[in-house]
Amino acid sequence: MRNSYLEVVRLTERLHRQFLEVVKSELDRGNTEDINNVQALILFNIGEDELTVGELTNRGYYLGSNVSYNVRKMVENNYLIQERSQHDRRSTHVRLSEKGLALRLRIEKMFDRQIDALSQVIPLAELQASTSVYHRLEKFWIDLLAYDPRTSSGG
Repeated sequence: MRNSYLEVVRLTERLHRQFLEVVKSELDRGNTEDINNVQALILFNIGEDELTVGELTNRGYYLGSNVSYNVRKMVENNYLIQERSQHDRRSTHVRLSEKGLALRLRIEKMFDRQIDALSQVIPLAELQASTSVYHRLEKFWIDLLAYDPRTSSGG
């Protein structure tokens, strides 16, 4: 069990890094140099929504300071439009600009190509089974974080 668990941890990290390289490769093919792979994924996940930086952070994909930095860079490079909230002047909302929407469409087409190719390599049932395992692993890690041995009765 120990070896399998540690292999899953290593593989998860490697898969994430490899996936970021795939996104970077797509950006490079399109000569897109003013946005990085992480920013492109943030942009993709914003989609058609209008969100606050806090909402992006709460979705659990990104660290707060990184989100703020990346949002600022995407605003500077005209991928995002940032506006102050009318209801809470302390917060701002972001949404994709036309340039951001165009890049999101490119990323979406990349995903579609990958899905077509992946379906030739991994059967849907296996992909669904791995997704189920990853969700259970995520819940396991979340539960570990929620457990505080200082307040537990130990039993």
